Amino acid sequence: MVRPAMEPFKKLEGVAAPLNMINVDTDMIIPKQYLKTIQRTGLGKALFDELRHNADGSEKPDFVLNKPAYRKAQILVAGDNFGCGSSREHAPWALLDFGIRAVIAPSFADIFYGNCFKNGILPIKLPQSDVDKLMDDAERGANAVITIDLEAQEIKGPDGGTIKFEVDAFKKQCLLNGWDDIGLTMRTEDKIASYEKTHTAQQPWL
Repeated sequence: MVRPAMEPFKKLEGVAAPLNMINVDTDMIIPKQYLKTIQRTGLGKALFDELRHNADGSEKPDFVLNKPAYRKAQILVAGDNFGCGSSREHAPWALLDFGIRAVIAPSFADIFYGNCFKNGILPIKLPQSDVDKLMDDAERGANAVITIDLEAQEIKGPDGGTIKFEVDAFKKQCLLNGWDDIGLTMRTEDKIASYEKTHTAQQPWL
C-alpha cells in the first residue's frame, strides 16, 4: 500500500474563523518576502502577516486570528474570490502550517483552488447565502465549531443545520487518501519499476 504523501482529509471538526473580506489575494495570505524558502513548514507564523502584525512585529488584536477564540481555527470562512493574485503555492503552505484544513467561500481563484487540493486543504465553494449563514455561525467565537464530512459532502453548523457541497470526484478521492502529485505517481510504482527494468535490458547503453 502506498503511504500517503499528505495527511488525508476525511472528517474535520474545528473552530471556524470568519474573514469577511472579498478579493483576499495570495500576497495578503503570504507576503512576497517569505517566498524565498522552498520548505512547506514554518510559514504559518507569516500567514496574513500584514493583517496580523504591526511593523514592529507585535500583533494587531483586532485581527480575527489573533483573537483567543480563533488562534487554533482549522476552518476559514471567507468572502468572494479568495486566493486571487499571483499563483504562489506558498499560500496554501502557509494556511496549512497555521492549521487551516478547509476554506469556505463563494468562489476561489482557479490556481489557488487547485493548489489547495494538492496540499491537503479542502476549498469549498458555496452560494453566498450559505456562506453568510456560516459566517454568522463563525462569529460565535469558541462556540463556532463546524464539522465538515468530505465523504458525505456536507457541513454541519453549531446549531446542527446541514449544508451540502459539491466537489470534483477525482479531487475528493485524492484528499480522502492523502494523494498529492507524488503520491499519485507512486501508486504506479510497480509499473514504473517494470518499465525501467525492461528499458535497461533493451537499451543497456543508455
